[in-house]
Amino acid sequence: MSECTHDCSNCSSNCKDRKEFIKPQNKGSNVKHVIAVVSGKGGVGKSMMTSLLSTAMRRRDREVAILDADVTGPSIPQAFGLSGMASGNGEALLPMTTDTGIKVMSLNLLLPDTSSPVVWRGPVIAGAVLQFWQEVAYGEVDYMFVDCPPGTGDVPLTVFQSLPVSGIIMVTSPQDLVSMIVEKAIGMARLMNVPILGIVENYSYLECPDCGKRIEIFGKSKIDEIAKERNIPVLARLPINPKLSSLVDDGRIEEADTTLVEPVIDEILSKFEQ
Repeated sequence: MSECTHDCSNCSSNCKDRKEFIKPQNKGSNVKHVIAVVSGKGGVGKSMMTSLLSTAMRRRDREVAILDADVTGPSIPQAFGLSGMASGNGEALLPMTTDTGIKVMSLNLLLPDTSSPVVWRGPVIAGAVLQFWQEVAYGEVDYMFVDCPPGTGDVPLTVFQSLPVSGIIMVTSPQDLVSMIVEKAIGMARLMNVPILGIVENYSYLECPDCGKRIEIFGKSKIDEIAKERNIPVLARLPINPKLSSLVDDGRIEEADTTLVEPVIDEILSKFEQ
């Protein structure tokens, strides 16, 4: 089998069986399930969703890790208040651990200056993601959440093809343009034969603090139509919530109320722990 070029349009290979492409994890890791959190475009709160899902899963007493695959825009360490440089044991890199025990690996934990831009081409970035999988010893992990960069480029393809992804959570927002792009992301996932566990719509509405009325800032959502056509469940709808932004800015996302994402956790657990 020749090396994948990530250009599916000119490829004669059949990716229905992804097992032949999966890369082995580090010998110091035992990751049972990999859940990729993806979006068709940026700015829909994908990293926020990754942080909330990881926090909620940890509260269910599962061992949790986050692989921050958004190499050029890593924000996971900020959300959890992690700083400094990740260490190693002579054989592998070691992830940093949050206050509640979530293991995190991100490029921002390997840079002396986290504000330095990462000006790398796609294949180099994809290679870094593979290193996070193969050269980091995560130990025992029940669920690893992979925060993918938006779109259908090199990194999502690398994650889908090279990691044993059990399923993906699609994050979107109500705008018409996003709905169109979601179709593309869903199409890519199915082309790669990766199960879609469900859709989460972020920024669905703003709740008036005075009267409690729900205001649809971005207009009427079309996600139900897309989900029905594609036979994918809508697992959660989250409002615009300034409190969450403040918690991320302060590195205290683990203090967040995760009630609205609990149905997503229920879906994941029902799939893999029957």
